[in-house]
Amino acid sequence: MRVAVVWNYDHKGVINRFGRPRPWGDDRETVERVVAALQEGGHETLLCESDKGLLTTLERFMLPDPQTRPSGIVFNMTYGIQGELPCTHLAAMLEMAGVPYTGSSPLGHGLATDKVITKRLIHDDGVPTPNFRVMRRGTETIGDLRFPVVVKPRYESTSLGLQLVHEPAQLRQAVEVIVTHYAQDALVEEYIEGREITVALLGNGELEVLPFVEHDFGDRETRLLTLEAVAPPPKICPARIASKLATMLRDISVATFQACQCRDYARVDLRIDRSGQPFVLEINSMPGLGIRSLYSLAATTAGYSYSSLINRILDVAHTRYFGTGIP
Repeated sequence: MRVAVVWNYDHKGVINRFGRPRPWGDDRETVERVVAALQEGGHETLLCESDKGLLTTLERFMLPDPQTRPSGIVFNMTYGIQGELPCTHLAAMLEMAGVPYTGSSPLGHGLATDKVITKRLIHDDGVPTPNFRVMRRGTETIGDLRFPVVVKPRYESTSLGLQLVHEPAQLRQAVEVIVTHYAQDALVEEYIEGREITVALLGNGELEVLPFVEHDFGDRETRLLTLEAVAPPPKICPARIASKLATMLRDISVATFQACQCRDYARVDLRIDRSGQPFVLEINSMPGLGIRSLYSLAATTAGYSYSSLINRILDVAHTRYFGTGIP
């Protein structure tokens, strides 16, 4: 099958510079590994940029089918170039052009990227999530929020801008940093002291829940994932979780996936407090697929090779579109 692996690399194929540029996406090594995995699966591949010339490129690569069935599919590795909710842009282009692709729809990416909407959706479904407020000045009332609190941008991922605030006097500055540097609201939520777990999900309908990954903070003073950390904490996979709690983690992770209308694969990040109560922090609708990523670690622990994981994601998307796996 023809598979176009689409990503963002040079960021030059735009008409104008508009809005805040996307800071980064997948590295070339990861993208090339995905291409190699797809070729190992017997597919004809094309690596191309997600920019203003993409649809012309895809039209040449995916020749029209006389029965109107698409002759190819896009493996989406695009986080966007610039503007508002850039991770939704490629999916929207492909929806308009009638090209099937892996991963969530524009709606799914949008719901998952907006941390505030995610929290409201899952709260309405009875999924536990830390208490929060949305702020633009830091002087708004915090209501019944208890310190310490985590302050982070409403729409960013990979711990961008994340700050741990211990007292009210620090809150205003932390919020102003978010609003000034990221031009968006600040999400202020109660900090959950305890274990941090990530749950990787694969499929649609009856989801495959991959082995849990735990961040082992050891005796670190700051038990939080930040970009400023000297080194990321070691990972434990499979995490040692009692069966009753494991069932709860599976259930609320699947409920989060469904509430945000994700598709094919995603990763849910959670905290477990000292009493054993889990809380969903957020969901990543397009988790990184690097060889050392959290998602890949969970998959390899489940028995997937890297190549079989990538081809499984493609097969899941093909089944969603056409009702059957790739022949």
